[in-house]
Amino acid sequence: MFKILRNSWALFLGMSLIMLAYGFQGSLLGVRAVQEEFSLTSTGFMMSGYFVGYFLGAKYITTIISRVGHIRSFAAFASFASVAILAHSIIINPVTWFLFRVITGLSMASIYTIAESWLNDRSSNKNRGSVLSIYMIILYGSMGFGMFFLNFSAPENFEPFILISLLMSVALIPILMTKRKAPSFKRIQPMKLKELYEASPLGMVSALLYGLIQSALFSLLAVYATSMNFTILEISIATFLLAISGAISQWPIGKLSDIFDRRRVIVYSTFAAGIFAIFAIFASGQMYLPDGLSTPKTWFYIFLILFSFTSLPMFAIILAHTNDYITKEKFVVAGAGLQFVFGMGAMTGPLLCSIFMNIVGLNGFWIFLAIFHFLIGVFGLYRMRIRETLENPDSQFIAMPESITPLGMELNPQTEPIAAPSREFKELAKSLESKLKERNIIIDIEKEVAQAKTKKENN
Repeated sequence: MFKILRNSWALFLGMSLIMLAYGFQGSLLGVRAVQEEFSLTSTGFMMSGYFVGYFLGAKYITTIISRVGHIRSFAAFASFASVAILAHSIIINPVTWFLFRVITGLSMASIYTIAESWLNDRSSNKNRGSVLSIYMIILYGSMGFGMFFLNFSAPENFEPFILISLLMSVALIPILMTKRKAPSFKRIQPMKLKELYEASPLGMVSALLYGLIQSALFSLLAVYATSMNFTILEISIATFLLAISGAISQWPIGKLSDIFDRRRVIVYSTFAAGIFAIFAIFASGQMYLPDGLSTPKTWFYIFLILFSFTSLPMFAIILAHTNDYITKEKFVVAGAGLQFVFGMGAMTGPLLCSIFMNIVGLNGFWIFLAIFHFLIGVFGLYRMRIRETLENPDSQFIAMPESITPLGMELNPQTEPIAAPSREFKELAKSLESKLKERNIIIDIEKEVAQAKTKKENN
């Protein structure tokens, strides 16, 4: 673990600063939108811009990186993200904020892709799981603590926007100053949607619906809390609990999915999340009333934690379930396909949820989340009736953040490709072959090793 931190501290430090800024930014824009009296639909439309940009970035950013290089791409897109947040404080309008959010999403997709390809290059099958664990702790931990920056200054001031830009700019320094070479880069095409659906209908449908859930949850929780008259500190606590409890729940929920039928765990988890979302409505009580008249928020926080605990591990379980029905060689492309489908749902989640809140009321936020969680559960029960569970020894649960890119899928220790023979191995093999030939023993060592590895894989 210490060796991993020593070799990649610059990347981890840069990513932690970026995630501090990212966590702060999402909450800040939601609170500021309410203060600027944006309509709920306008706010949802504006917040969805991030996921539009992220979807486009995840699809096309590999081409830009291949042409320009990792370092220049990272510097360029981190600068774009830094400028975009400053522009929010200058031009205050839902339409222009939507465009700025698209730029932010595009930039973050590039940053994630570069960081994860770098981590892939510096990891082996022995430490790949540890690298992914550290990466996830940094993502969720930094994002959670970043939300407390809401207390730095009033959201209507320009100082919070400057702080976010400053964090983004400072994050460039450790990464651009590193002496290590940029990694080799390859493009990963996602599995065709028809092939992905045939392999795992539940995996594909759940990824689409879960994209709607996650984008609405992280985009509009601060909007909901602000509209319910939460103080800035209470908004920070709510968003922090969401991120941290979701990160902590990855391991226990994931282990259960390895022990029991994974579809059963998906169904139980998603129904539980839907029920806790309904309980959050009852716990909200009279929270929106002024001080002295409002009800305590303790039970609301408890149900928010339980909701996050059962909801946030879902993407990784869906990914593991899909891997149960495919061969090991397709784990990465299937993961890329699921991320593509997840992105399709995420683009529309905030807008649809805001429209629903506008029709039903503020607690329509929780009703929206409950409905789509229940839909996943119902479809899961249907699939369990018509398809038997398969045992795939190559597949097991690996905690994955929802923001993982196709390249990040390779951080899964199960997807380690067979390494090409090193130069030293080839030289040693030729030397040994020449000595064997002197004794009239003819053998192709490289061919024998390759055949042995293939035989081992097939078994």
